[in-house]
Amino acid sequence: MAGNPRALLLTAAVLLVVVSASLTDSAGWPSALTFDIETPLTDLDNWLVDNRETSPLFLYFLLHISNFADSSYDSILELLESMGWIGVTLVGTLTAWAAGGSDLSRRALRTAATALGVFVACGVLDMWEPTMETLALMAVAVLCAAAVGLLLGLASGLSDRCERILRPVFDTMQVMPAFAYLLPLVLMFGIGVPSALIATVIYAAPPMARLTSLGLRGADPAALEASTSLGSSAWQRLWTARVPLARKQMMLGLNQTIMMCLSMVVLASLIGSGGLGDEIYQSLGSLDIGTALTAGIAVVLVAVLLDRTTAAAGERLDDSVAAGTSRMLARVRLGVWGLVVALFALFAAVGTAIGERFWPTAWTVDITDSLQSAVDWCTDHLGSGIPVLGGTVTWAQGFTEHVLNPLRDGLTATPWWALALLAAVIGWLVGTWRAALTALVSLGLAGSMGLWAKSMDTLSQVLAALVLTVLVGLLVGVLSARVDRAERILRPVLDTMQTMPQFVYLIPVIALVGLGRTAGIIAAVIYASPAVIRITAQALRHVDPAAMEASRSLGATGRQQLFQVQLPLARKALLVGVNQGVVLVLSMVVIAGLIGGGSLGYDVVQGLSKGNLAQGLPSGIAIVCLGILLDRLTQPAHRRART
Repeated sequence: MAGNPRALLLTAAVLLVVVSASLTDSAGWPSALTFDIETPLTDLDNWLVDNRETSPLFLYFLLHISNFADSSYDSILELLESMGWIGVTLVGTLTAWAAGGSDLSRRALRTAATALGVFVACGVLDMWEPTMETLALMAVAVLCAAAVGLLLGLASGLSDRCERILRPVFDTMQVMPAFAYLLPLVLMFGIGVPSALIATVIYAAPPMARLTSLGLRGADPAALEASTSLGSSAWQRLWTARVPLARKQMMLGLNQTIMMCLSMVVLASLIGSGGLGDEIYQSLGSLDIGTALTAGIAVVLVAVLLDRTTAAAGERLDDSVAAGTSRMLARVRLGVWGLVVALFALFAAVGTAIGERFWPTAWTVDITDSLQSAVDWCTDHLGSGIPVLGGTVTWAQGFTEHVLNPLRDGLTATPWWALALLAAVIGWLVGTWRAALTALVSLGLAGSMGLWAKSMDTLSQVLAALVLTVLVGLLVGVLSARVDRAERILRPVLDTMQTMPQFVYLIPVIALVGLGRTAGIIAAVIYASPAVIRITAQALRHVDPAAMEASRSLGATGRQQLFQVQLPLARKALLVGVNQGVVLVLSMVVIAGLIGGGSLGYDVVQGLSKGNLAQGLPSGIAIVCLGILLDRLTQPAHRRART
């Protein structure tokens, strides 16, 4: 260590934190360095309420956007309801079959069967009406997000200047938790569908834009050169060469946009978007876990339907590009899509005459009481009283008392200047002076708003969840990379976990450990682990084969290969996994404010649900500051430069 000045500097900063925390009696942020943010926000909120019907900004701009969002949502919802449950089920199943290939292949039949099963299950669970509300909002959000993402992707993919301008915007949007998009929109549009729709579009458009840009920039130069040699104009090259060659990436971007739309639509129930998310939110608020689980099952089914359908369409597109499509098969597929459109129009016109608007009540099954009984049984028999082991509730209480509370107390007992110095040192060591300055500004902004104690409480939860996420991700990722059978077993589990919206993770956790900070941390670990597991497994599997072969030729054991070859060579990719875990954990810990997480997350949730801007916005800004802080401290400079 004596010959390593970086290690000496980090050790000195850590020792300063420990010593200052032990010797200082008062460690809170000084009141002289805070400013009043609640009063101007309250005044702004009051001004908006008073001028919403008279200000030109609202009358000639925001009002048109709000009316478009409301009318689009209402029109599609009315259209789905006018088709009746028979029409929606039939057209939805036929659409999934057409997306899978419009033939008798296993992929097409499996996709159609999945769609049919999802619609029937949502009806049987008595969740048909909220499912239609969710699908209506999803339809508008996906169309708008895909259009915005496509336009931004074209601009970024064709213009270096646009790419340089949009890259930091997309980077910042990926760091910000999902809820952060809701706060300023509630300020402008109030609680309701317009805020939810616009927030969903902003949140879900970047994947489409980035992957479209990636596909356009990665087009085969030989194909572009051939197109140019044939006398094609720039516009012709775009639509006949660049876009067709980028279809795979664009379809992947559409899949990611759809899944992010669903996640955001469910989360937007906090501001009155309705649908399945509202069923979950209201049920969690009243601790009706049975109803929340039922709605959660419906959300997962819708997520599986959308994911499988878009994935099947992407696979079929790859097959067509790879092998070519015969004219006869192309005509058959075109005819099937024509049939879908015709049936859609038919049921929209006479659907209510053929069947009821909603799923028949006589064909529903109430499982809420059974699920609630199962939850109560888990609480009574698994929560505590298990010999030797104790139980899940006992473990949660022990984790809170022995891990969370000491970590929170340690952070709050440490002088603010010592923590700021440590963050700056770490930022400079892993990045540059810009990372150190960003860390200082992030902590300073959170403290200057008078939210230092709550920020440290939230930071303690994020750090605990991040450590557990990294441990789980590394252990399971190593197992998946080294054992083929484990990888095959984990793949469908991880696929399902990554399609589930955030709200859904809260429900089973409450059933096992009850309300509290530990419940939020467990939900965060479950939510963030799949991404870390997959990045770890992929990094280890793609280690240079020559290095692995050289280690085997030298007689290295499997353990030596893992710790001395694979992990060191995969270090950069593993840091990317840690960085991704930071973003996911932070967003989930905030949502855990619904189930007793407290601190900043609770303020944000309450501010959103009550439309209290002065309560929600400062806490939201503080959480974004924590996200930027942790992102910069876990993303090395060489990674940012390469990105």
